[in-house]
Amino acid sequence: MKDKQLSVSAIKEGTVIDHIPAPALFKVVSILNLEELDTMITIGNSLGSKKLGKKGIIKLSNIFFKDNEINKIALVAPSAKLNIIREYEVVEKRVVEIPDEIHDIVKCVNPKCITNNEQVSTRFEVVSKSDVKLKCHYCEKITDQDNIEII
Repeated sequence: MKDKQLSVSAIKEGTVIDHIPAPALFKVVSILNLEELDTMITIGNSLGSKKLGKKGIIKLSNIFFKDNEINKIALVAPSAKLNIIREYEVVEKRVVEIPDEIHDIVKCVNPKCITNNEQVSTRFEVVSKSDVKLKCHYCEKITDQDNIEII
């Protein structure tokens, strides 16, 4: 039997999010509200990766992300990489990076925090980027990566 290979068509313009840890793939889909988009999206899960073991990939036609969306990706998939495609060519490669401060992206885990009880924007200091940990500016409660809730 001949080797068979399935291929995914190239995109002319758009973004490829690669090197997403497999367990985080559908978190990325959810936080970016990709189910609401009316454009071609290709999602691959549990693909082999030397670095991650198993990885996910998302190809989005005609979609380019703003910094706050890239910060959301970084919080749930810190190893992800973005490839920006123009005229079928990769014109830019970006490694997502968690900024030193996070504003208006994450909900505080402390139910008594002022941000959960009044109209106050959330603000966190990033205390660890490798094993993501965020400290609330207002109540100083630490939120770890497993408990991050994107708003």
